[in-house]
Amino acid sequence: MNAPVIAVDGPTASGKGTVATLVAKALGWHMLDSGAIYRLLALAADEAGVALEDEAGLTRLADKLDVRFGEESVFLAEREVSFDLRQEATGLAASKLAVLKEVRAALLARQRAFRMPPGLVADGRDMGAVVFPDAPLKIFLTASVESRAQRRYKQLIEKGLPANLANLLQDLRERDARDMQRAIAPLKPCEDSILLDTTTLSIDEAVTFVLHEAQARKLQ
Repeated sequence: MNAPVIAVDGPTASGKGTVATLVAKALGWHMLDSGAIYRLLALAADEAGVALEDEAGLTRLADKLDVRFGEESVFLAEREVSFDLRQEATGLAASKLAVLKEVRAALLARQRAFRMPPGLVADGRDMGAVVFPDAPLKIFLTASVESRAQRRYKQLIEKGLPANLANLLQDLRERDARDMQRAIAPLKPCEDSILLDTTTLSIDEAVTFVLHEAQARKLQ
């Protein structure tokens, strides 16, 4: 638990996943994509026929979730599921089950287990507020919903996946509202978070900013 943590939180498509991954690579630290944990549970629920409103059933699934992260792959019960995780439907389902108190509690210890030397960069929505409240550096990435929809559209098209910009914009607005209004760990910056608006920033500029803040705290 003494390993330092950089918490990178923010809404969907704010760039936090890419920024966190590049920061972790630059520092030689471990990386936690907490959103992948919730997406994996959503996939497991779909395969097991567990409804997204069945909190008890989802909690049982979370307790025994068989997950393994490879260097560039993710496995659910030894099945490679990286493609499935990227689907918009999976992200939407993950957002719905993430509002459930018992589900979040069941996945908390699993996320904290990623904290190992030399350090961890954790990407999510409540990394600084709930999972790693003692993180010495907390970054909250944000961007306009229009720019985030454009980014997600571009990502999906580049990956050869179907995408509709209007639908993505509507989905992001609905997801933002659900994440910000949920009773448990609502999406918002911590009091000690540094707010970074990436609307007009490149990925390199955002990464440089985070690395500069890490250096200022003697984390690298």
